[in-house]
Amino acid sequence: MVEDGAPEPKVDGFRMTAKLTGKFSDVAKALSTISFLKIAKEKEGVGVAYVESRSIDKTPYLFSMMKFKKDEIEAIYTVPSNVSPTKRKLDVLRYLLNMITLIEPHYAIDNKVVYQLVEETMRQMEDYTSGDYKSLYKEYDQLKREVENLRRSSMIYRNQVKSLSKENYELKNENDEYKVRFEKLRGGISDSVLSTRIQNWIMDHNGSINIVEFAKYNRVPEARVEDVLNRLVRQGYLEQIQ
Repeated sequence: MVEDGAPEPKVDGFRMTAKLTGKFSDVAKALSTISFLKIAKEKEGVGVAYVESRSIDKTPYLFSMMKFKKDEIEAIYTVPSNVSPTKRKLDVLRYLLNMITLIEPHYAIDNKVVYQLVEETMRQMEDYTSGDYKSLYKEYDQLKREVENLRRSSMIYRNQVKSLSKENYELKNENDEYKVRFEKLRGGISDSVLSTRIQNWIMDHNGSINIVEFAKYNRVPEARVEDVLNRLVRQGYLEQIQ
């Protein structure tokens, strides 16, 4: 079923020269073997309708009608906006050729007429597909250029990432070197160990500490000793006597 608001399809058609040799009633009977066809006897011959889809209000949207007359067969059909007119014509022609196989005993049809109609349609189809191929090649070239640009950009980004990784590695090495140097400046011992040594020193020296002597003995900077001492006082582990 076609959605509401879809654009109205165009109407197209073609004719084929054919001579009725039997009766229209026989033509209608032969075509009635195809269950999905709607057949009606008309004043000028036999009308056949094939409804492929309908709109929401049940109106035929995609359909084809064949009129089997005394001296010709006429095809009328709709062409949706999203379907190639040539492809649609080829589909309808295929339907008609299938019907002709059923009514052949009742019509005289020159094979040349059929061949000409098929050849004309195929030529139109070839022109249509050639145009499509040109469009596809154009899109392909454009996509190819875009892929190439993306590839170049990717290469640039990879080089930048490599460069950044190298810089990051160098910075890490420098940072490690600074850590080692810093630990050496700190005396190579942790704050907790230094705090314990300070407290033990004070207990061993009657509650006093000579910062210069302690720092020299433990091989740590005097400033660090002062910093840890102040922290111990603030935390209540030591009491400063005025």
